[in-house]
Amino acid sequence: MRKLTFAMNMSLDGYIAAPGDDLGWSVPSDELFQWWSDRVAATGLALYGRRLWETMSSHWPTADQQPDATPAAIEYAGRWRDMPKVVFSTTTGTVDGNARLVTGDAVTEITRLKAGDGDPMDIGGATLAAAAMRAGLIDEYAIVTHPVLVGGGTPFFTALDNWVNLTLMETRTFPDGVVLTRYETKP
Repeated sequence: MRKLTFAMNMSLDGYIAAPGDDLGWSVPSDELFQWWSDRVAATGLALYGRRLWETMSSHWPTADQQPDATPAAIEYAGRWRDMPKVVFSTTTGTVDGNARLVTGDAVTEITRLKAGDGDPMDIGGATLAAAAMRAGLIDEYAIVTHPVLVGGGTPFFTALDNWVNLTLMETRTFPDGVVLTRYETKP
């Protein structure tokens, strides 16, 4: 069975994007960017909701070809392109690169993917992750908390019908007061 992790940047007040989908508050330090890059390299399959896919696919496929691309951005872009991806959307017609599109029930497909063999999976995108959260499919939460209050926007967590008990697996502090906390879901 494959492990599924929900890993995202989050403001201290619980949002993954500020109003207007503003992500300006979550610019990573070099150390945090390397952590994200290493995470992409270790991910066997990434599951994306439509909006996060549109954000990532509009930049990373050619980010390493930009004249101002740093060595870290070049490394990340290559890793991101190489990582297999599944995009869940009922409104997107096609995806490209190393991705396939799923237009049917996300929970059914995620359950099927989890039951298979393979390297760990990451899930991203608030709506998609919320569906997986409510279905009890997430095994780990990797929360990268930035010391900013954005006052609203897209929440990291969704409303749940039942409690989800977690075990703290790791804490790590990055520059600028950013803190990683990783929690495993208790059976």
